[in-house]
Amino acid sequence: MESTDSRARRIVFFVPPHVHLLDLAGPAQVFDTALRAGAPYTLHYCSPQAIQESAQGMVVAQLTPLASVTRDDLIIVPGMEWEHFSLEAALLDQETRDWLRSASQAGAHIASVCTGAFALGEAGLLDGRRCTTHWAQLELLQVRFPRARVLDNVLFVHDGTITTSAGIASGIDLALAFLEHAQGPMFAAQVARHLVVYMRRNGSEPQRSIYLEYRTHLHSGVHCAQDYLISHVAEHVSLDELADIAKVSSRGLNRAFKEATGLTPVQYHQRLRLELAATLLANPTLRVEDVAIQCGFEDVRHFRRLWQRQFGMPPSLSRTLHHMA
Repeated sequence: MESTDSRARRIVFFVPPHVHLLDLAGPAQVFDTALRAGAPYTLHYCSPQAIQESAQGMVVAQLTPLASVTRDDLIIVPGMEWEHFSLEAALLDQETRDWLRSASQAGAHIASVCTGAFALGEAGLLDGRRCTTHWAQLELLQVRFPRARVLDNVLFVHDGTITTSAGIASGIDLALAFLEHAQGPMFAAQVARHLVVYMRRNGSEPQRSIYLEYRTHLHSGVHCAQDYLISHVAEHVSLDELADIAKVSSRGLNRAFKEATGLTPVQYHQRLRLELAATLLANPTLRVEDVAIQCGFEDVRHFRRLWQRQFGMPPSLSRTLHHMA
């Protein structure tokens, strides 16, 4: 993988008290993977305290003090344990609120994951802005910060240099979106695939993902088949090959796959290819024909028909609407 931006950028993770580990680790893993692939980033972890205990009981240590930031920095604020939220009690001390405000005034981009939006609200950064948080805390966010424009059923929202995202795992989607903007869709797609993030969702999609629901079953053989298809999205994979991997008969796999996911293995494979296509279509240098081939479709007309059936419009129009959004 090769990045398209040679300028180094600091990714500063603010670690609050009672931080949710996945809120922190998910985006950190995305940027660390990008860094190891050649993207020009440096990762920093800061807090008013050198040690913070997470909501899950794990201690995060050796945190650096809050430091001055520049307009080129990206600050990410993970979410905190919900039971500490109320209408009156402040989550952050005055030093942290002042730090976030000064960072925003310096032009740094500040992004929150899940309930990290409450930290931004306490710093006055949500006033008059579109924002979101975990679906269970949307109402409280609006009551707590009445000048904010809280949006329901979105994964993340950009409003100027402030970005907020929904529940926990959406921080990965958020980080990939930043990566795509800075390094290009191809690089972001490669990072997502390395992380085995099968469906990189965009901010306008709902907080529930149908693709995650495909993995809520308990059939180990079907899980093995899904893992293999995810790792070979653009390749031809026969049902017999999948059955060997799942250690069942071809007929047994087809039946079990449909019972577990609601899709046949072929339909599931097609969905994966369409998602990869959605990412590649964001690259204006690729023709629709190029996208189809890179996703494993031998017949471009077949790709167009599947896309039309799935999204209700041709891929060319989808690309146009994406760039207008």
